[in-house]
Order: sequence, then C-alpha cells, then structure tokens
Amino acid sequence: MKSICVYCGSSLGKDVRYVEVATELGAALADRDIRLVYGGARIGIMGAVAQACLGVGGLVTGIIPAFLDQVEITNTDVTELIQTQNMHERKTIMVEKSDGFIALPGGFGTLEELAEVLTWAQLGLIKKPIGILNVNGFYDNLMSLFEHMLDEGFVKFANLNLFVSDDTVNGLLDKMEGFDSGDVSFKQKLDLT
Repeated sequence: MKSICVYCGSSLGKDVRYVEVATELGAALADRDIRLVYGGARIGIMGAVAQACLGVGGLVTGIIPAFLDQVEITNTDVTELIQTQNMHERKTIMVEKSDGFIALPGGFGTLEELAEVLTWAQLGLIKKPIGILNVNGFYDNLMSLFEHMLDEGFVKFANLNLFVSDDTVNGLLDKMEGFDSGDVSFKQKLDLT
C-alpha cells in the first residue's frame, strides 16, 4: 500500500485516547512510507492524524469540498490539497487516490464513508483493504450490528471478510498489508453459487 485514506471525525471526541491513536497512526503511516489521504481539515481527529504524519516527514493529501473550507478549517500545511465541488466528488477522489481505508472514531460522516467503501467492496467495485481501528471499543456496537445483520439474513458471512479490525495501529496496518481481496470471490460474497 502506497496510500491509505483515513476516515475520522472533525471533532476530538470525549476520550483523549482517540487523539493519541490518531497521532500514532499518522506517525506510523509516515514511518511505513504510506501517504495519508484524508478529509483535509485542520481540526479534530482529522487534524491530529494529518499533523502527526506531516510532523515526521510524511506525505499528506487533503481533500475538502469548498463549502466546508470555513466549517472544517482547511489544513493548508498538507503536501497536496484538493478542493472539490461537493461531498460526492470528495469521496470519489479519496477512493481513487487510496490503496486502502481506515476508519478511526468519528460521527455520521465517518460511518457513511466506511459504509460506502464496504458496499463497494461487497459489490466488487474495489478490491482494497478496509480496516477498522477499534480504539477503546469504539466500534464494538457496530461489530454487533454487523453480526445482527448476519443473523437476520441481510449480510452474508463472506461479507464479514471484507474488512479487518484491530485495537492497535500496528496490528491493524499489519493485517491490512496481509489482506488478500482474492480470498473471497464476488460470487461467494453474494452467495450466488
């Protein structure tokens, strides 16, 4: 992986650990020579991961819609800054510029971005590793929801192999490096056999 898109909050959240792990992730990406692709803001968890990556010489691409320029406060320190017309264009460019995806803690936007890449992977539109960094159990309830979707027949068992999760930065990055999208064929994912 040469680049990873990190989805995360424009807020800091209530637990200081979220910022600590975001900072750790930013530094780890730089250490592994992986470009950070993210939402382009200077604030919140987004700002923490970007500044940590930049602070140790990493490359960072920020992608932000023009209308969020003042709301999320654009990070002009990034290596590359792309301003888009809208959210759809932002997300499309993020996917195109990334070899993998990581979800850190965040709100509705983070959840929506994660759900979108999971859906695209399920449909076979992308074959890139997707990681969930489960900081202090932040995503435990989402994992339970995935299990409930499976139990209720809305998600196939093979779909749960579309992503990896870990509660440590290096553990997650190692799992993503070892991810093989060929492990589950599109036909198996949809149970069309």
